[in-house]
Amino acid sequence: MKKTIIDLFENSVKVYPNNTFLLEKTDKVFEPTTYKQVQEKVYALGAGLQALGVKKGDTMALLSEGRNMWVIGELSMFYAGAINVPLSIKLEESNDLMFRLEHAMVKYIMVSKQQLGKIRLIIDKLPLVEKVIVLDKVDSYQEKEIFVENVMAMGKEFLASHTMEEFLAVGQSIQNDDYATITYTSGTTADPKGVILTHRNYTANVEQSLTLMDIDETWRTLIILPLDHCFAHVVGFYIMMSQGATAATVQVGRTPLETLKNIPLNIKEVKPNFILSVPALAKTFKKNIENGIKAKGPKVVKMFEQAVKISQLYHGEGNAVPKGWRIILKPLVALYDKILFSKVRENFGGELKFFVGGGALLDKDLQKFYCAIGIPMFQGYGLSEATPVLSSNGPDKYRFGSSGKLVKPLEIKICDSDGNALPTGEKGEIVVKGENVMAGYWRNPDATAQTVKDGWLYTGDLGYLGKDGLLYVLGRFKSLLISSDGEKYSPEGIEEALVEHSSFIDQTILYNNQNPYTTALIVPNKEKLSAYVKGLGLDYNTPDGKKAAIQGIKDQIAKFEKGGELETMFPHRWLPSTFAILPEPFTEQNGMVNSTMKIVRGKVEKAYAERIDHMYTPDGKNIFNEMNMKSL
Repeated sequence: MKKTIIDLFENSVKVYPNNTFLLEKTDKVFEPTTYKQVQEKVYALGAGLQALGVKKGDTMALLSEGRNMWVIGELSMFYAGAINVPLSIKLEESNDLMFRLEHAMVKYIMVSKQQLGKIRLIIDKLPLVEKVIVLDKVDSYQEKEIFVENVMAMGKEFLASHTMEEFLAVGQSIQNDDYATITYTSGTTADPKGVILTHRNYTANVEQSLTLMDIDETWRTLIILPLDHCFAHVVGFYIMMSQGATAATVQVGRTPLETLKNIPLNIKEVKPNFILSVPALAKTFKKNIENGIKAKGPKVVKMFEQAVKISQLYHGEGNAVPKGWRIILKPLVALYDKILFSKVRENFGGELKFFVGGGALLDKDLQKFYCAIGIPMFQGYGLSEATPVLSSNGPDKYRFGSSGKLVKPLEIKICDSDGNALPTGEKGEIVVKGENVMAGYWRNPDATAQTVKDGWLYTGDLGYLGKDGLLYVLGRFKSLLISSDGEKYSPEGIEEALVEHSSFIDQTILYNNQNPYTTALIVPNKEKLSAYVKGLGLDYNTPDGKKAAIQGIKDQIAKFEKGGELETMFPHRWLPSTFAILPEPFTEQNGMVNSTMKIVRGKVEKAYAERIDHMYTPDGKNIFNEMNMKSL
């Protein structure tokens, strides 16, 4: 049966014509646009693209902040038969943009005013590009540039001189296996790869995702993730679209920082029912909540901390685990909810039922905190190559530390390094098969052949299926460290635990490539170290102060060693024997973190190759070495 994104959209317009589909704030308030109104705009722009000369199978790029025109722009491309290449606004380097635009053989670009400068810098080097459609009014348009409203006017003329059937014929000719988007992954390895997702990949993943949680036409979400994110794409607006629900975008500021500052205000205005989140945002929200409580004085702080503790005890490890005796805490938790937590939730609009987190793993403490205050943060799991949703915790079943229930229908197996399926409970590579598995990597048959075999997608992620029927994702299957005796182990769990249980460590990467011992690259929390050293009566900026700070880091790592309070968490031979303190954090700006906030291991190892080598020398094994002292 034919189920393209166009079919999905047309059906929603027919069933929910007067429901609000999009909410956008450009001035004082959020303005609604109904499904029918969105369709009118999509038809005008889609016809305009046909009039411009866009042909079926042409690739078009979309580079813009999240807004109505992003969604309308993508849908209109499909009505012209084109393939969208969504680009991240975080791409600052011209060569990053150039690579994607050239590799995807892009002929047309839709771009916002804020991003136009990036295109103007490189347009001379892009002979394939025929037109640049600017989504905002600018003072002057250069050669090849055209204002989107002019394209829509061309579309209205086109519709006046052609029958509606002629216009719709292109979109209707699209089949399930036709390409919808080429999304470039912010690869943790070599050049970015273009993930080809078909129309059916999208509509199948919408159907699959809806087996995890119920969403109806009364629901609203505020999309705080970039729309080029596969996760924001499917869960942010295509799932909402399929249900006749409402998707709002964050008010675009003059700068990225201003846009970020609009998020808390917009949440209060939109009153979303759920929000998609990533760990970095979750931590920021938690800090804001705690600061708000602090401002009310020590009595309130004490009561809040007590309330969180009791609520966390009541909720335990999640509702997949029986409550047992803890059920007696229910009335007390209800009381705290009424007098405290409900007030905190007002900051999130008062109607937020839950967050869903994808991308990097959310630490358990963070999940427990949000669950305690009545807005659980459900860990999900997916990847662009699977359009992206594969599993998620949800209101009916969740367990902290798990990645939740699998979407249906989906086949899954856990394989060893030779590709043999393993029994339930055993760890291996997560391998899946379903209609949501990508068509392949654009112009990269070798990478496609390595990743998709007989319809099975080899995710490269390490995990296992629990006896509780939930999926547990443990890190990268392929980023395994190898000790000198050939033993392989995954670093992610250890790295997360070090950051979670060591207040002096902000970020860390472990390293061992058949070496005699494991080492760690550490980004320190200088603020906390400085306060700690001051508490010891020392000056942080003196050699003695710096030595005390380094010892403080060592003591926190020692918690995992023999005799430490966390000694049973990991085999001691996997823990770092020494560490290098780094002068700056891993960020997107320095390329050490990708757009889903995952540390790019390969880039970190390359950038700090000398420091890694140094740790395997007698001087480097001494943690008080000059480089560590200097980095503080």
